Amino acid sequence: MVKKMIAGLALASLMAVNAEACTVMVVTKGASADGSVIVSHSNDGFGADMNMVYVPAKNHPEGSKRPVYPTAVALGPIPGYNAFFQPNLVAPERSEGYDYPGRPHTVPFGYIPEVAHTYAYMDGCYGMANEHGLMLGECTDLSERLPQVPYKEGGGIFYAAELGRVALERCKTAREAVQMMGSLIDEYGLWGTAETLAVADREEAWVFEMQTSPTGKGGLWIAEKIPDGDFFIAANQLRIHGIREGDPDQIFNPHLPETLKKIGWAAYDEEGRLDWVKSLQAKEYKHPYYSKRRVWRAMSQVAPSKNLPSQVAGWDSKTYPLSVRPDKKLKVEDIARLHRDYYQGTGFDKSKSPLAGLYGSPYHYVKEMGERSILSAKTSYTQIAQAGGTLPAPVVWLSMNTPFENPFVPFAVSKVPEEYRALRDTYDPSKMYWVSNQVMALTQGYFNIMSPIIKEAVEQAEKKSVQLVNSSSGLTKEKFADALRENSLRILDDWKQLSGKLLMKYNAGEGIEYEKLPQPNTSEKY
Repeated sequence: MVKKMIAGLALASLMAVNAEACTVMVVTKGASADGSVIVSHSNDGFGADMNMVYVPAKNHPEGSKRPVYPTAVALGPIPGYNAFFQPNLVAPERSEGYDYPGRPHTVPFGYIPEVAHTYAYMDGCYGMANEHGLMLGECTDLSERLPQVPYKEGGGIFYAAELGRVALERCKTAREAVQMMGSLIDEYGLWGTAETLAVADREEAWVFEMQTSPTGKGGLWIAEKIPDGDFFIAANQLRIHGIREGDPDQIFNPHLPETLKKIGWAAYDEEGRLDWVKSLQAKEYKHPYYSKRRVWRAMSQVAPSKNLPSQVAGWDSKTYPLSVRPDKKLKVEDIARLHRDYYQGTGFDKSKSPLAGLYGSPYHYVKEMGERSILSAKTSYTQIAQAGGTLPAPVVWLSMNTPFENPFVPFAVSKVPEEYRALRDTYDPSKMYWVSNQVMALTQGYFNIMSPIIKEAVEQAEKKSVQLVNSSSGLTKEKFADALRENSLRILDDWKQLSGKLLMKYNAGEGIEYEKLPQPNTSEKY
């Protein structure tokens, strides 16, 4: 009873979803330069866990149960279940990466039957990719209309994060994962917020969208296949419109249409079809362009020939299609650039706004209630998962902290060096998190002074990583993983040196060319 009361009080005081949230992108096989499939996700929750954890493959005894854990990334910490922002999870039985001696173990919300064998995968605040090339990306769908449902005993036990992990443990294909996650929602129910999961394998990609049910039972969900050859982006707003019964490229609970009508949410498009976005009233969050401006920006970057307008008729407008065909084939480097975008060179450039300050920072540290860019000050990590093509094994490119100041570092689905595992409340200069944090803090303080130096360092680091990955097609999975781990440690050493150089050059502002900065008005006399 005490546990339940504590959890309830915590949720009541922390119901507001972090106003930054996430951006997710997908490059299908036919849209990529090397024939791989790419899924990216910026985890934009301030203070969230920044670690990537390797969960090994396992065999399980017959009749065993799999715990379903809570997470703070949904609606905030749940102290009664030892669910906090960081560590995101304390569960040594799942992985040694989730072993934090002296920290209380996270308490499960419930259990589901375990399977005989589970696959290895890379995990973070949300699941990333498994050994077979199944990949996930996430964004929370923010709207004052979409009900948020805190966990309560006897209610739904799944949030999108744990739902995706079960899929990575048990599935090899995106279609299989979509069907399995839908069945888990139907049987065990959802709690938390409306969510979008990008779900892809080496061959195809899907958009999976879900919403907690106002009845407290099950949940509402729908998935749609992204056409091969297309690029997709979601930015905190549901994207699927028309519900098409009998279409093999859509999967949803067969009772979804009648459920929407029964609860009084059903809304229709101009063609008379039941419309998912309109039915859920998936409006913009706090600003007319909190989400859609990011969708416009990414689509206009990859497909400028479409001349997509930066303004739309309304929140439910179909101005931007679910996906677009890029003007040229895309690479990991292109997706990395999109995650560093703050509308440079447009009328929406964040570095030119009144909040940019003397040093033209695109990072705004107030709680953003206006439109936001893909780049965010509150990013804990960004992942770019890649599978297929000539890769010896699936790869997760990880950038800790904000990606403008930190390179994407590739890892195979295998053990991650200890130097890439850290705690926010324990300073350790040997860890990549703290080294990258130092570079980030310096750059964000003097953005227009230091950003050219950082941009060059990031580009060089990623260029070497791309060359390494591209030249590794003949390696075994084990040697490939070893080569990427060695590369990650070289990048760590490079970033330690970069941090020191920045401190020495700009100590007390010594390296700043003040004549290039805006000058005060000295003509006024006292």
